[in-house]
Amino acid sequence: MATRNLYLAYKRDTSQLLYWVIRTSNGIIKASKALPDLQDGDTAVNTTGHITVAGLVALCKLIARHISSVPPTILRLFSSVIKARTTVYNVFQQVVAENPDPETEKNNACHKHFIDALTEAFHILGGKNWKGDEFKNSNAADADAFIKVKDDLDRLVLENKFGALDLGRGGSVDDEAGESNDDGDADEKPQPDSSSAPRKRQQAKPGRGKGKRGKKPKKQQRPVTPKEQSLDDVPLESYRIIQDTDGIITDYLMAVYGIIREWLDLRAYLQGIWHECAYDGLNSAVCGTLSNLAVAMIQRTASTIFVDFPGHDNYETVMSTITRGNPEKAQGMFTIGLWRVGPSGESVDKVKETNVDVKEQFMIYTYQDLVDFVEDFQKNRSGKPTKRMSDELRNWDPNFNLQRATNEQRIRWRRSYTINWLYDLVNVFSAIVVQRNTMQGESHILEKVDWSPQGPWARHRRLFGLNEFAGFVTSLAMQKPGTDIRKRILPHHVFQLQCIVDSFMVARGWSISALKGHILADPARKFRPRRDVDLFLDRNNERFGTGFLQGVHILNQLLQRNGLLHHDPHRHQNLYLILESFRDDFRDWLGETKYMYGLKTIPPSRFSHCNPNGLWEYSPFLCGIGLAEALELAYLVGMKVWEELPEPMLLVHLHNMLVKKGYIRNPIGLYATLEELFGPAFFDGKPPTSHFDQALLERIRGRGRLATRRAAEGRREAATSHDVYRMLDVKLNRFFKMKSHLLLYRQSNWNVVAIPDADISLKSPLWMVRLATKVVVDPITGQRRLEDTDLVRRARAAGISDKDMLEMPPFHAVASPWQPPEALGAVLPELYGSLNLPSEFRPAAMPHAGGPRGNPNQQQLDGRNLLDVLKLDLIRDVCGEAPVSSLNYVFTTCLFMMLFGRFEDELKKRRNRLYIRAYETDSEWSLQKPAGLTLMALAGQDEECLRVMTDIFQNPRAGFMNHIYWKDLETTADWARRFLEKVEDDDVGTDACSVM
Repeated sequence: MATRNLYLAYKRDTSQLLYWVIRTSNGIIKASKALPDLQDGDTAVNTTGHITVAGLVALCKLIARHISSVPPTILRLFSSVIKARTTVYNVFQQVVAENPDPETEKNNACHKHFIDALTEAFHILGGKNWKGDEFKNSNAADADAFIKVKDDLDRLVLENKFGALDLGRGGSVDDEAGESNDDGDADEKPQPDSSSAPRKRQQAKPGRGKGKRGKKPKKQQRPVTPKEQSLDDVPLESYRIIQDTDGIITDYLMAVYGIIREWLDLRAYLQGIWHECAYDGLNSAVCGTLSNLAVAMIQRTASTIFVDFPGHDNYETVMSTITRGNPEKAQGMFTIGLWRVGPSGESVDKVKETNVDVKEQFMIYTYQDLVDFVEDFQKNRSGKPTKRMSDELRNWDPNFNLQRATNEQRIRWRRSYTINWLYDLVNVFSAIVVQRNTMQGESHILEKVDWSPQGPWARHRRLFGLNEFAGFVTSLAMQKPGTDIRKRILPHHVFQLQCIVDSFMVARGWSISALKGHILADPARKFRPRRDVDLFLDRNNERFGTGFLQGVHILNQLLQRNGLLHHDPHRHQNLYLILESFRDDFRDWLGETKYMYGLKTIPPSRFSHCNPNGLWEYSPFLCGIGLAEALELAYLVGMKVWEELPEPMLLVHLHNMLVKKGYIRNPIGLYATLEELFGPAFFDGKPPTSHFDQALLERIRGRGRLATRRAAEGRREAATSHDVYRMLDVKLNRFFKMKSHLLLYRQSNWNVVAIPDADISLKSPLWMVRLATKVVVDPITGQRRLEDTDLVRRARAAGISDKDMLEMPPFHAVASPWQPPEALGAVLPELYGSLNLPSEFRPAAMPHAGGPRGNPNQQQLDGRNLLDVLKLDLIRDVCGEAPVSSLNYVFTTCLFMMLFGRFEDELKKRRNRLYIRAYETDSEWSLQKPAGLTLMALAGQDEECLRVMTDIFQNPRAGFMNHIYWKDLETTADWARRFLEKVEDDDVGTDACSVM
């Protein structure tokens, strides 16, 4: 998947360019017998992958003398590298113009020299006459298809080595190919030395004792010949241009500029997401998950970039570099422009340009608030602000009128909110350790406590969704007074705190636009950050059958009743304890905390004067990511319950038989939907149309003793774990193994590239994106085809043809499954900027309505584009068309058990013969009475039994929608229609993009 990060794209393109240049020039040098015109300095074969810029120019001259035509792909790489360098050079030229600085001028001079050398090499290879048109309408040679497969690079090297080279002036292709490989190693493997062959160990002669033996002379060791270094040992990413100190500094400036552009883009995107949550009802779990994914993107980008600059990865160093150590003087150095985009994606003309608010857009305010909080907390580590800070924070008003305030007043109000909220966060998170010290006399050294989610205190639930960030901030705050923690604060930490703050600011009507500055509107009416959390829990039992807490209460009663029916009161003890544990954790730490009722020795909430539960009530972000984790855990608990209890499996099979035999004319909504969502869990293949009892037996039959034993061992080990995700891992289940999308993202550590193909649902947006990576171009025919992978094979087995898959445009089809791609593809980047939040960093490559679509593989699905796709998957999973995470599995299980109880009561009253056999006379069913009754009913042995079951199934008919957590589900078509209407109100055209 391509990257839009400037530095990473530059680094990638440079490595690939050097790979071709070095290996191609090596091929020419090795053919020196046939090439008498080699010049001095051309004869050294490169075995390191490292080269100076002057050396690059020399090698390009060598290649130009012996290759008739350079592949367009290589020219595109050259152009891309030069463009990236030039972009950053121009930015810092403006910085020097606004704020003259000798060091920056020196770096810029070094940068200019580098660009000039690259341009010279580019022109030597024919770049002066290259216009880049080769790639605009080429499917077979598109840039990203080349980049994705290293074999294509090797193919280009070989084509140049044995095709374009004119080797007819002495020697032959066969001679040169047989003599050596690309790096000079012989093709023929050396024969092993006979002296090194293994020898038989001599047996001791009988009759000899352990007499004293003389010392044997030491064998002379044969000197080890060091292995000759080879390019085969150099990975692609290690090909690089060697630079002096000034060059490295210039590269660091590129890296810093690249990551700042990325966080500006993603911050603007997430403001739009939280705007949808507050003003348009988008489920906060979707917003929270997208926020986690964005934070992880920033973290991965920083980790990848700063591996080249060890010790310079913290936020303060990044910010000092970009602002030259003076944010005040940096104001006015950076501009952002809005450009109109032409039919082919090029920027046509500038619509608007404005200076970037450096302190706001570079998150300097938020960083300073975090540092000031930590330094203040450290002074006494009591959980209470110092007197000076307390005076600053006192009487913060959540209903402060932002529209009437000055900019300085708004910033002070936001600062008070941020620091107050951080105090509550740390006090809640650290409460368990602090109370152990103050109330139980323990002596935990606060600065040495492991506050991480993997630490010893992680088993005590204190928050949902934000434990890692809370642990990080707590670890900073608990250091000894005066400890400098600035070097530990990384860019993704500041970005995450900024997103937390922004989520509340947006709900209050205050958003930040790079183009428009501070945008103010009325606060979202009737919005409460806890809106969706309260629906999920339903603490007050306002809606029967939907709340998790109510479901646990009823199910545990049914489990106890079931145990008595089987004369075993401890029959479901394990499930009972798991359900109770989750009920207590959700009740005490999701949406509310015990903190609001007052915890002894813990200072009261900083929001006590307005709402003691302000930690949650004033944080849509915390509510969103907390709800997302709760939905994951509720799903895992549901799968655990369904794995342990027979009723879900039995009832779905009974429903299928009654429908297929015509007893039930129209499938019942709940069971039909479960068959669709969890088909592979209930059936081996498609639902059976006959031999229904055998189908159930085959499904529940063991997988073999060894597999069963291993699974049982895994479950026993997981049961002793304090990690709930390991304890409830669906991999340990026999039947219910499917993962929700929420769970997939967490297990991949919020990196969708790491999600295995086998876990991706067919026809989901993520599947469509992943499918695009399976398309390859046949080097002989030039035709596009699909790799034979698990993802492709599963699609074929589901009836999706290769033709359909190849014609499926990865971005457009995903982003717009409900209408023609051209219509919505043009406006998708603007959806999040509708109303008060214009799109600020729209990719210039996005085609506009009615224009040519070009090559779909050129769409760069990362950053906000990738989040757009994942958003559709999340809507479908959480509250949309494939609502795996929206169903209350606990209460649905209650329904199943009550339904089976009605079967039993009615059949018992009628003294039905199948009931008597299963529940009274046949000892083989003594431990599994419901299973016995179901198997005999599926065999069609009793008409009365089937009629009773049919009547009870349909009175009343169970609907899927009756047991979801929310009041309704939302389709992606509804979502698109709503936002298309709003785009019309935006004053930014849909064929515009913005560039910093």
